Amino acid sequence: MHSDSSDLLTVAAVQMAPIWLDRTRTLAKVVAQLEAAASAGAQLVTFGEALVPGYPFWLERTDGARFESPLQKALHAHYLDQAVQVERGDLAPVTEAARALGVAVVLGCIERPSDRGGHSVYASLVQVDATGGVVSVHRKLMPTYEERLSWSPGDGHGLRTHRVGAFTVGGLNCWENWMPLARTALYAQGEDLHVAIWPGGMHNTPDITRFMAREGRSYVISVCGVMRRSDISDDLPHATLLRERADDVMANGGSCIAAPDGSWLVAPVADEERVIVATLDHARVREERQNFDAVGHYARPDVLQLSVNRERQATARFTDGG
Repeated sequence: MHSDSSDLLTVAAVQMAPIWLDRTRTLAKVVAQLEAAASAGAQLVTFGEALVPGYPFWLERTDGARFESPLQKALHAHYLDQAVQVERGDLAPVTEAARALGVAVVLGCIERPSDRGGHSVYASLVQVDATGGVVSVHRKLMPTYEERLSWSPGDGHGLRTHRVGAFTVGGLNCWENWMPLARTALYAQGEDLHVAIWPGGMHNTPDITRFMAREGRSYVISVCGVMRRSDISDDLPHATLLRERADDVMANGGSCIAAPDGSWLVAPVADEERVIVATLDHARVREERQNFDAVGHYARPDVLQLSVNRERQATARFTDGG
């Protein structure tokens, strides 16, 4: 194998707990972890799904489908209050840190976008480049199971890849990674480093991470969060009830990195907050594409072809006269 320094990229998967349902304090913790990852040499730093301000763990534990429930309404109202509005500048601490440190970032957040009225939320994967620019925001196409009681379905606007060093980076939220057409949309744009973001759980990552690496002949980072009963603070609405209903551990991590042949570069890490750092070699991608390239020499676009709508969806479109 021949490779040189231009082929190498040092990446970090930050497995951390949020300051649950507190946007400002969670962002401060994200920035601290960015600094730690950058000091370890990381050029791309990744974080789990819905990390800012946190995953809605209460839904399955507090009868989340109860219609007209005052409890569910109160928790949802707080969630919206703490969600991220990118256009308002809520991610400024992260973008400013990315620029100062010269690192690219993949961050999972709960987005409350004004272009959909400002009162619904989406599980969004935000990519920030090393100049501090927000280069794409991908809203999860389909929330999973009880998530649909809180999150709205997204669109294809953020199904995009971006260059980071020698690599072309794309990402998907949680169970989107099981959607073969969503994966294909990224493969078709040259993806060779895939970032799968998860709220956390060893039940999620071991199989799909290696499978995606083997299918895409790409590096795959699965980055997870951690969440424990002890992370429920006193100042949250219904904090006592939330603690009573919570498990000791609701998300135990599982972050890992697979190489383009499906082998482990970093096997799944559980039960701790940790900055996981590894160096990737693009030559390994080129080697594995020799015998299989899902959208290249092994594709048959004359037989099978994917159409992707990347228009940002809106409920109303306004045309104003001059």
